[in-house]
Amino acid sequence: MALRVPQSAGPQLFKEGYKNLQGLEEVILRNIEATKEMSEITRTSFGPNGRNKMVVNHLSKLFVTNDAATIIRELDVVHPAAKLLVLASQQQEAEAGDGTNYVVILASELLQRAEPLLRMGLHPSEIARGFERAMDAALAQLETLAVDEVRAWRERGELLKAVRTAVASKQYGQEDVLGPLVAEAVEAAMPASQARFNVDNVRVVKVMGGGLAQSRVVHGMVLPAAPETVARRARFARVAVFACPVDMGQTETKGTVLLHNAGEMLDYTTGEEAQMETAVRELHDAGVKVVVCGSGVGDLAIHYLNRFDMVAVRCPSKFDLRRLSRVVGANPLARFGVPTPEEMGYCDELRTDEIGGDRVTVIRQWSSDELAASGVADERPAFADRVQRSPLVTVVLRGATVNALDDAERAVDDGVNVVKSLTKDARLVPGACAAEMELARHVQDLADQTPGIAQHAIKAFAQALHVFARTLGDNAGVDSTAL
Repeated sequence: MALRVPQSAGPQLFKEGYKNLQGLEEVILRNIEATKEMSEITRTSFGPNGRNKMVVNHLSKLFVTNDAATIIRELDVVHPAAKLLVLASQQQEAEAGDGTNYVVILASELLQRAEPLLRMGLHPSEIARGFERAMDAALAQLETLAVDEVRAWRERGELLKAVRTAVASKQYGQEDVLGPLVAEAVEAAMPASQARFNVDNVRVVKVMGGGLAQSRVVHGMVLPAAPETVARRARFARVAVFACPVDMGQTETKGTVLLHNAGEMLDYTTGEEAQMETAVRELHDAGVKVVVCGSGVGDLAIHYLNRFDMVAVRCPSKFDLRRLSRVVGANPLARFGVPTPEEMGYCDELRTDEIGGDRVTVIRQWSSDELAASGVADERPAFADRVQRSPLVTVVLRGATVNALDDAERAVDDGVNVVKSLTKDARLVPGACAAEMELARHVQDLADQTPGIAQHAIKAFAQALHVFARTLGDNAGVDSTAL
């Protein structure tokens, strides 16, 4: 039974300011108009020739991008119908990592095709039933349109078949640069079973300067900062990871220390120094060579870390700290102290590189081939093979501006997410809207064979599928009416 909302002339049921909208003109057509406006914003950014949008969010931050997910996320949409499209696109982003613009365009076009049917007198439920029949037929036909598939997950050429087109839709003209980078990174991070591939194992670090062609893949974790200590290099090192600052503990309440003479002041400072020296000495005696912290490293701690020739690295991002813990096989500790052997991590190499004038820290594990070629395999401790490690790979992107680097990062993320989707179903369909046009022809044939009112909705579904070819043509400067 439908919900009936009483008119304002009746008894007052709601607070002042409530609006009661109902009927075709007031509700349905207004909602369709709102979704059309929403689609027009992102539609011109669809495809490889899509135009960039300049979006200024509520924090006055400027975004220059053609990525629909970023545009929709930064827009403050308040209309309920348009907000449903935003929620649908966000769910698509969470599930597949790409295709947000596709969802908005298709949903808006279906509603626009339903508008004349509503004006003709068809009930919304009849149109919905026709759309569902057309969708079932399109999904069944889609199973027959596969033309290729990814057969080998550790071959760069096979991965490029899918990655290249995904990157080209965001960075047209740079797919020959970014595509091989993404394929190389995915190939290195791919586990023995492709179903267990984790997109979080491919990380992006942006370094200002240079050009996109100078980007490269680094096997391991890259932190965009140099170590805090004088020591910049370590090999076959135990790693202690702290989620807290490496400094003297602070009390929760403010306190006052009353000092009567110079001797008491010297005892106070000397006691603090002795406490820090004891803590760092205990780390050194436990075999720790590398200290990673999620917060700051105090000056006093740096002094004693330098004295014991240890490396201290700061990792302010909690997400990066989590990734780094997976790489070295460590547990982040919430208190500064000596970790147990089970809580310690291990890395084969920590070094500082210079990229375009910026110093970065690389933490990585060596492969068996690298270890054999190094000539120092005998120095590697026996427990290193027992450490659970993650095959994390970092893509170091170079670019002249922040917006260019952000857009390149989104293209890399889309390429990695496409591979993740392919691990569930490795089949590929023709691109450039060829699959959509074939589905439209099949659904149109179904509409011609269907008697009754449902044929109008099925035909409208077929016509809605043409919107992708029209949009690609319009964005490329081609007369889409001649297609």
